[in-house]
Amino acid sequence: MKVEKGDFVVFNYIGKFEDGEVFDTSYEDIAKKAGIYVEDRKYGPIGANVGVGELIPGLDEALIGMEVGEKKTITIPPELGYGMPKEELIINVPRSDFENARIEPVQDMYIMTDSGIAKITKVGEEEVTLDFNHPLAGKTLIFEVEIVDIQKAEKTRSLETFKYPDL
Repeated sequence: MKVEKGDFVVFNYIGKFEDGEVFDTSYEDIAKKAGIYVEDRKYGPIGANVGVGELIPGLDEALIGMEVGEKKTITIPPELGYGMPKEELIINVPRSDFENARIEPVQDMYIMTDSGIAKITKVGEEEVTLDFNHPLAGKTLIFEVEIVDIQKAEKTRSLETFKYPDL
């Protein structure tokens, strides 16, 4: 049984950068070894509906045709991952905004704003630079995936084949 568009697929994964650094994984032991373990996170296979936009496009496409137990290494360019960074998502705000919110801005710190999560990329005397791009934007990603389970999409009947019951 192969993965088709619309199927619910359960899989394990290891996400790496091109230099081999692990940035995410469904395996607890690998997360600990890579120094990215999060205590409150539940590790184990994840599930997603394939081909409907729940996953980044490169991963979505690569899972189609795989079978239970199959392992695959997938290289995903930025265009099929989180896209390229956009200049318009990098803005400067007055440092006084942070002072008014009683927040000490620190470079590389992430903050939650009314517009979403942003990374502080520069702290100046008068301004703080915020980057609202996804942290993985512009990066080539390598995923090692293993299919654990496939639940086939329910086939819906078209109106042409539907027969109304006799009343």
